[in-house]
Order: sequence, then C-alpha cells, then structure tokens
Amino acid sequence: MTEIALPDAPAFAGLRFRRYRGEEDHPAMLRVYMSVHEHDGLEEVLTLEQFNLNYATLVNCDPARDIVIAEVDGEVVAYSRVFWNALVEGGRSYENFGFVHPSWRRRGIGGSLHRHNEGRLRQIADSHDEIAPKWFGSEGIDTDAGNTALLLGDGYTAARFFYDMVAPSLEDVVAPPMPDGIELRPVTRDQYRTIWLASAEAFRDHWGEQEWTDEDWTRFDADPDNADPRLWRIGWDGDEVAGAVVTTVPVEENELYECARVYVAQVSVRRPWRRRGLARALLAGSLVGAREAGFTSASLGVDTDSPTGATALYESLGFAPEKTFTAYRKPL
Repeated sequence: MTEIALPDAPAFAGLRFRRYRGEEDHPAMLRVYMSVHEHDGLEEVLTLEQFNLNYATLVNCDPARDIVIAEVDGEVVAYSRVFWNALVEGGRSYENFGFVHPSWRRRGIGGSLHRHNEGRLRQIADSHDEIAPKWFGSEGIDTDAGNTALLLGDGYTAARFFYDMVAPSLEDVVAPPMPDGIELRPVTRDQYRTIWLASAEAFRDHWGEQEWTDEDWTRFDADPDNADPRLWRIGWDGDEVAGAVVTTVPVEENELYECARVYVAQVSVRRPWRRRGLARALLAGSLVGAREAGFTSASLGVDTDSPTGATALYESLGFAPEKTFTAYRKPL
C-alpha cells in the first residue's frame, strides 16, 4: 500500500499523498523542482542524470519512509523529503524540505507535508537517545514568502543567511602569484579523492557542516559537472593539497539563459595555509582561466558570516549578492 493518510490534508478532489516509487518518480519530481526554481528566480538547471545521482547517494534518509509524493488526479504536484545530519559542531539537525508546484501553492499542500515531515523526524530523533542537542532544520530562498511564513509561524527562527553572488564581468580580475611554497599542477582524475578529502577537512570549520560520507564522495566523483577539471585550481604544498577551487561549467543553464557563465562550486583552504592569500590566488586564477576560455561571468554561493571572510574576498573580485537565502532552526 503506497497511499498515505495525512490527517490535516486539504480536502479537494483528486488530491492524494503516497510513498516514493523510486527512479520512476524522478522525471515528475524534477519537473516540480525546476518549476519551483524558475518561479522563485533561481537559474540552476538540474539534469535528470544529476537528479538520479542525488537520489542514489542519499545520506541518513530511508526513501521508502522519508519521501512523500503529492498527486492531483495522478499528476505529481509536490514532494517532500526528510533526513538528518551529524553536525561537526556537535548534535544533529533533522532536516525537512519540500517543493510544491507554483500552480498548487497556497492550498495547504505544503503545510500538510511539513507537519507530516516533522512527525517523521520526531520518530527518527527519538531513536537517537544519546544525542544532544537536536534541531529541526529547513531553509529557503527569501523570495518564497509562503515558505518563510510557514516556518516562522511554526516556531522556526532564522539561524544563518546566505547569498548567491554573481560577478557580471571577469575583465578586471587579476591573478596574484601563488604564496611561497605553493604550486599549481594540472588536475588529473587520480587526484580527485585527495582533493575531496582536503576540502572535507577545510569545510569542517563552517557553520552547520555535517560529516562527509562515502555517498558524498560517490556523488562528487560521478557528477557530470566535475568531468572536466580544466578550470579547477589546486594549490599543492609537496604532496598535500593546501587549497582548492572547483569551478564548473553549467552547460544547460548557459544554453537556457544564453550566457557564458561559470559556477564556482567550492573554495577551500586548509587551516595551516590560511591567511596567506591562497584563496585569492586560486580563485582569481580560476576566473582568469575562465575568461581566457571565453566565459564572461561567474556565480557562487556563500555563508554571509563565513569564518574565513569569504564574502569580502568575493566582493573584492567583483562578486555582488543577487539572491538571498535563510537557514532556519527550531529546538527539537
């Protein structure tokens, strides 16, 4: 039996909630996801290949119990998922999110999924007796007023703020020399694991960071966006990765929005090599490489209160906030 009864579900003809059926649901889920992004002003384009990869590498999530699909007359109009994170800072966050097609918003579907998700997360958290503290967590783009109102109205409070930043031009970017003792080397596939492990270590200082897992590695290694590392810049100190900039080309987005933009997916410097200008040298070098390859702009995401001062670095290289996001928490 795949149908689920949600006690407070809105009452209108044709609406039902059911369990996830696996990969056969992905095309319809992706249509909802992309419709939501377009409506909310996000230009990310996720391919079905990437969507399949994401759901094949879920962490701390039981798809059979933790994903809910909403249909109206057999058409998928919304879905939600829950999972939990073991936080580097200590404790666990119990994450709750969902997507409702813009045509079906403001009808109670999102609120019903949200309350169901919290109930499921309480079940999971109750089995983690030894863990403290615990939070509910969620997030969203600030243009989605309905999501913001739902979370704030249910006792969540803003915990952290994030930007999507864009450098509209790369013309004025100048790459400084590498710090003493650091060298650049061409990136080869056999280095990916070493680069990923170094980034996992560097990101441990970030707010809300969870422990990186084998599934995360599989996703990074298999992501088609990471197939071409020509714009990556990796700083080596002997056999150790001191810092890494992973810059990718969002081919589908560039085609859809008729632009020539790169996406800086990751900027990381390990603690022993910080405060030496390495992040600037690597990022500027990557942007110069992108310009020389014919790209005209770049985008990235940042925690506005990054402990490494990332926002100021990005602004100095021509990036400016374009969209804002908020992460929310509620004590569990």
